[in-house]
Amino acid sequence: MVQAETQNSSLQDAASTVRILVADDHEVMRLGIRNLLEAQDSWMVCAEASNGKEAVDKTFQSHPDVVILDITMPTMNGLEAASHISATYPEIPIILFSLHLSDEMMNTLNRATIRGAVSKSEAGRDLVEAVETVLNGGTFFRGSKSFPTRP
Repeated sequence: MVQAETQNSSLQDAASTVRILVADDHEVMRLGIRNLLEAQDSWMVCAEASNGKEAVDKTFQSHPDVVILDITMPTMNGLEAASHISATYPEIPIILFSLHLSDEMMNTLNRATIRGAVSKSEAGRDLVEAVETVLNGGTFFRGSKSFPTRP
């Protein structure tokens, strides 16, 4: 009986864990993002990718709750990867992560595909909040006039 209770508890813990895929072509950046995200209770990075194609493949394999994509990656950029991911898994929120987030670029984003954008320079302040926001059905575009942040 105790063994069954332990198994049920482990299944409940696994079900409540937020699984996040992180794609960035810089290994040090991925490590920093992993450390920031896994400092949150019940959050884990379930997969990492170093290019857009790998991000698409690993999303299909690991079925994360959230995908964080660098925009400028080799093989396939983050916007292309987001398009492929959302075509198959529209329910998975995608957050863009880049040094280059201009209002002009933000105006070209497909709202149905991209649910948030975080500047790498503000990751310590914004990334955890962005993940929480998109998990709760909102959008996170801090500082953009085109995309107000929704609580």
